[in-house]
Parts: sequence; C-alpha cells; structure tokens
Amino acid sequence: MQKRKLGRSNLEVSALGLGCMGMSFGYGPPAGKYEMISLIRGAVDRGVTFFDTAEVYGPFTNEELVGEALARVRRQVVIATKFGFAPDPKGGPGWSALDSRPEHIKEVAEASLKRLKTDVIDLFYQHRVDPNVPIEDVAGAVKSLIQQGKVKHFGLSEPGVETIRRAHRVQPITAVQSEYSMWWRRPEQEVLPALEELGIGFVPYSPLGKGFLTGKITENTKFDSTDFRNIVPRFTPEARKANQALVDLLSSVAERKKATPAQVALAWLLAQKPWIVPIPGTTKFHRLEENLGAASVELTPDDLREIESASSKIKLQGDRYPERLEQLTGR
Repeated sequence: MQKRKLGRSNLEVSALGLGCMGMSFGYGPPAGKYEMISLIRGAVDRGVTFFDTAEVYGPFTNEELVGEALARVRRQVVIATKFGFAPDPKGGPGWSALDSRPEHIKEVAEASLKRLKTDVIDLFYQHRVDPNVPIEDVAGAVKSLIQQGKVKHFGLSEPGVETIRRAHRVQPITAVQSEYSMWWRRPEQEVLPALEELGIGFVPYSPLGKGFLTGKITENTKFDSTDFRNIVPRFTPEARKANQALVDLLSSVAERKKATPAQVALAWLLAQKPWIVPIPGTTKFHRLEENLGAASVELTPDDLREIESASSKIKLQGDRYPERLEQLTGR
C-alpha cells in the first residue's frame, strides 16, 4: 500500500484509509464485534494505517471497537476521531445538538482516549461546525490538547472555507474531512483550492456514494429499517434509477481497466490530488480487498478526461442529505 502525506503536515498514512462508522451505526444493525475486530486487523495486515471513528458512532461503541482492534499495533497506525455533538439530555438516541464549547471538547478527548485504549489521539476533528462557539475558541481548545500531548493533529469535518481559514490561523489544520466522490463534487468549488493554498490534506468520506457507486444497489434494493439511506433523497427509487447512468459510466471504464466500478471511483479520487486520502467503509472482507485494489488502478490523463466529459453530461438527482442534516455542513 502506498503512503500519502496529509497536506504539508508530517502525518503520513496509507493512500486509502478505513472508515469504521458502518461497523456500528448508520447502515443497518451493528455487525458482530469480533468479526469487525478481525476485519480491522485484516486491514492492518494489508497495509492500511489510517482508521476513522467518532464518539457518536454507536454512540461510543465504534471507538471501543477500534480501540480494542488496534491496541496491539497502536504505534503503527493513525486513529482519527471526532468531537462536537451533544448527547440527548434525556438519554435518548439523538445527537442532533452541537456542543463545541472548549470544556466539552476536553471532556470528549478524555473519554475518547479511554475508549480508544490510547494515550494520544492522532487526528481530532470537529465533527460539525458549531455556530454558537467561535471557531477560534475551538481551535484554541485543540491547541491546548496538542500542547498537553493528548492530541497530535487538528481537523475539521464539513466546514466552510472562511471557517477553515480562521481556525488555521489559531492552530494549523492537518486535514479536512468532507463528503467527496464522483456523485458529490461540491468540495471542488471552494474547499479544495483553499486546502491546496494552505497545505491542508483532504479526507473524503462516503467516497463510494454510500455504496451506490459499487454498482450493487439498484432502484429495487431494499434497505434495513435502521439504514440511514432510507431518509436520503438521493436514495429514493426514482433517484437511484436516474443516477444509474453514473454507475454505467464507471462500469464501462472498469471493464476496460479490468477493475470494478468501486475501484474506478476510488482511483478517480486518488488521481485528483496527491494529498487526498479516501476512507471507504465496509463490513465485508471481500469488499475491503476490492477497495484496497483501487490503489493499483491507474487512470491515465486520457481516462480522466473521458470520465470528466461523460460525467458532465449526467444530471444527478436527489439531495445528498435531508435538509436538517445538510444545514449542519458548509458553515
């Protein structure tokens, strides 16, 4: 597995990381704990050194899973986790409220360190920008944790460009994490140029369009009742039928490259910038191996031009999030 550096930082990780959220949360019932520990360790054996989790995944259980799985190889890997949501004060499952007050950030860091079975968090992201807390205060709180040796690097998830600039002035940002794939390209408009200018790495989550770009989801696919995709406008049967055109394009390139649509979608991301590190998630060993195979798929300049030309003619249907979740992004 090739390595990449996130921006101008000294944080070097495998060119593809592993998003661990779906093992505990979001895409139907949680997978078996020991099966997922085996999967995470299998990723390490295959050269993956970058693992992504968050306190809200579960909540809490995903950090515990990642911590247990990686304890024996802790110094060989990079663990990213996130702060910034507030649990439901009534003890319910909701985490819709934001809380990035400095005292809360420090509490989350201490709790995450315990769950992750570690003495330092490699990359600590603000999960969503909190409009009630100046970003300078957030960056200052993480800077204090870095000075105490409890955190190594600071990141932001789904921020707007002005927020990135303000935070970066207080504590240099190592990475920004946002959704980015061939079916969600908004970061290209403002975020990627700003990151290039500032020397910040970029970590695309949902790089396979929440599974759609694998070609294994059709308009007739039924999701489990607890699957987040049931409330995503882009996953209505009508939208899936219309958006199949993008999968067809990936499939045609994949056939020529002796690859799969998912591998082409990930190879396309890797080809955009040398400081981009996608974090596809999975709960299946054969998908893990398929995704990691993308690092060996080389798209030539002609391939990329062909994909650009063909994809520009495809009008994708459906929003990527319900409105209330989209409102938490880009601030």
